[in-house]
Amino acid sequence: MIWTVFILIFGLFLAYANGANDNFKGVATLYGSRTTTYKKSLIWTTIFTLLGSLTALYFAGELLIVFKGKGLVPSEVIALNEFPIAVGLGAALTVMLATVLALPVSTTHALIGALAGAGIIASSTGINFTKLAQSFFLPLIAGPLLSILLAMLIYPILKKLKDKLGVKENTCLCIGNKTIATSPLQIPSVSEFVHLHPELKLPSSTMASEAYCKSHYEGFFLGFSVHNFLEKLHYFSAALVCFARGLNDTPKIAALLLIGSRFSLQWSITLVGVFILIGGIIHSKKIADTMGNKVTSMNPGQALTANLVTGFMVFGASKMGVPVSTTHVSCGSIFGIASITRKAQSKMILHILLAWVTTLPLGFIFGAGVMFALRQLL
Repeated sequence: MIWTVFILIFGLFLAYANGANDNFKGVATLYGSRTTTYKKSLIWTTIFTLLGSLTALYFAGELLIVFKGKGLVPSEVIALNEFPIAVGLGAALTVMLATVLALPVSTTHALIGALAGAGIIASSTGINFTKLAQSFFLPLIAGPLLSILLAMLIYPILKKLKDKLGVKENTCLCIGNKTIATSPLQIPSVSEFVHLHPELKLPSSTMASEAYCKSHYEGFFLGFSVHNFLEKLHYFSAALVCFARGLNDTPKIAALLLIGSRFSLQWSITLVGVFILIGGIIHSKKIADTMGNKVTSMNPGQALTANLVTGFMVFGASKMGVPVSTTHVSCGSIFGIASITRKAQSKMILHILLAWVTTLPLGFIFGAGVMFALRQLL
């Protein structure tokens, strides 16, 4: 019984960490392009990520099998009580550390690292490196590269289409009030002006800084406002990414609870989905600022392109049971846009890439460390 409690605690801790680091990624472009506020973005991602998580009950069986470690480590290792604890805690520590540092990393990478680390410590024969390379490494490397390429190919096409349709992006202005001193009486001399106290507010306008500027498209297509249409499509694309992320990540974490048949599939998926939601609500702000503001500036059209690439790639991979990283795909599409617009924040992108490179090794170290500690204690 005590093993079941610990497996549940650390499995749900991983779900919380996943929500904290990953939940906002689906709406980062909505927030970053100033299409909506942080609070409204958070509500949007919460709703559709949970829907994706619950849908995993029916469409993500392949990922459940892959992330139980089957084929990667021997069956007798998977059956050990301490194995899912070491994997869950090792991956959770990795993801929460990155969240505290405001770095978007891959829960998938952390999980794979923890699976391999715990497996090597627990198994006398080691792990299946061929399986590790073919089933895990190749999809995880190909995912961000493909999303970068697709974003770089699709955005110029959409931009040309926009120009042909005569759609224009207007100039951003900040409209406010400017206070000037006035007098209800005629001014007899300039020296008396300083003694006047009544005030009147008149409108004034100034150019906004890029950080607070919101783009707006002008034009009509088939009688519809292009701006309104693109904004609705942007919300749809964000919902698609959030839904696909919930569908993709939930079964990977729930697989830990299913090892040893301690929990039912329905309870595992539901609990993981709820704790992903809680982690996202409480701990998303730092990741929101990183992905929304610090990678590159985007207008609504660029943000829409990045979301469409991410959503369709992750949704397709989830249905096929391919373990792509939502983080890498979403960041990859934003990187692709940044390379086209030449507005990339190189220093932040370098930090994110460094975090990517270290996620799997950290997961490996934490997973191996927890497994070693548990074996010494037992």
